[in-house]
Amino acid sequence: MEKELICICCPKGCHLKVDAEAKNVTGNGCPRGIEYGINEVTNPVRVITSTVKVNNGELAVASVKTNKPIPKGLNFKCMEEINKVAMSAPVKIGDVVIENVLGTGVDVVVTRNVKRI
Repeated sequence: MEKELICICCPKGCHLKVDAEAKNVTGNGCPRGIEYGINEVTNPVRVITSTVKVNNGELAVASVKTNKPIPKGLNFKCMEEINKVAMSAPVKIGDVVIENVLGTGVDVVVTRNVKRI
C-alpha cells in the first residue's frame, strides 16, 4: 500500500510516496526524506510541547517539551502526565519535569526560565 506524505525535515516540503511493504520512498529531495517517510508509515513519533504550572513564579506556567520524540500513540497519555505536574519557581531551561515519561526513556524538560517572585 502506498501512502502520500509531505516531508517535514526541511522547509522544502517534498511530496513523498511511501510504499511501506517494499520500504521504498520516492519524491524526496534528500536522504532525510527517505528516513522520515519510512518512519512515518511504520512507527510515527512526535516531540510533545506543552506547559506546566509554576507556583510562586513571575509567570503562571513554563513551557516544556520532550527531549526526544515519543511514539505518536502515547501523545494523549503524555499530556495527561504533564498536566498533573506543578513546579515551584525558580525553574530553569533544561530542568527535568518528568523523567522517563511513560517508560519511553524520554524526559520532559523545561524550555523557559521562570524566576521566583
